[in-house]
Amino acid sequence: MGVGIGSTQGWQQGAQAFLGLFLSRSCPLCERTTSQVICPTCERQVRQSQLADPLDTSHPGLPVLSWGRYEDTLRQVIRQFKYSGQPELANWLGLEMGQTWRQHQRSKGAKAPRPAVLVPIPLHASKLKQRGFNQAERLAQGMSRVVQVPVVGEGLVRAQATQAQHSLSREERQANLAQAFQVNPHHLPVLRQKTVWLVDDIFTTGATAHTAATVLRQSGISVAGICTVARSMAPRPVH
Repeated sequence: MGVGIGSTQGWQQGAQAFLGLFLSRSCPLCERTTSQVICPTCERQVRQSQLADPLDTSHPGLPVLSWGRYEDTLRQVIRQFKYSGQPELANWLGLEMGQTWRQHQRSKGAKAPRPAVLVPIPLHASKLKQRGFNQAERLAQGMSRVVQVPVVGEGLVRAQATQAQHSLSREERQANLAQAFQVNPHHLPVLRQKTVWLVDDIFTTGATAHTAATVLRQSGISVAGICTVARSMAPRPVH
């Protein structure tokens, strides 16, 4: 006995609905069911923090390119990704950062004399073991998919464990980071032929980024700036 067109259509619709059960997930922010990384409602809220002008040139020697302001729902997304191990959020944020970086490069017009490379701010081995991943490296990998720029995941190494920066004063942050970073000698020859863009999740005072950039430059490596998901809109001066 043949199967009618109506029966076939009904079977296809049922199969799609059944498949949708597996493709759907809970939004990590509001727990609504969604087929996207985050639900459309939460995505609209996150995009309210997106910066119209992503470039901040107020930090001497280190342009800061950030996708958004460190506030509200964007802050919540970063915390979910960073502390709840949500790799899909890292990929989504990295893709958004990549679009921002690419638009910035196009707006500059002139081509850089050396090819760019992405170097994530590293975690110390003890923190990496505790967290299980380096959030900056995952963001850089997401960026790389958009901009087709290689990631040197261990270009910098964290030689010393440091206290969490968010609770420290400017002077304490600088002392905390002294001697914290080293250039990985294995990658030194390659990095000297590239222009480095540092990558991190958040830019606040800039102490970490400036320390990392200084260490790279002392080794003869060009640093163009740092790209982050978000930045504080009221940073304290580093110098």
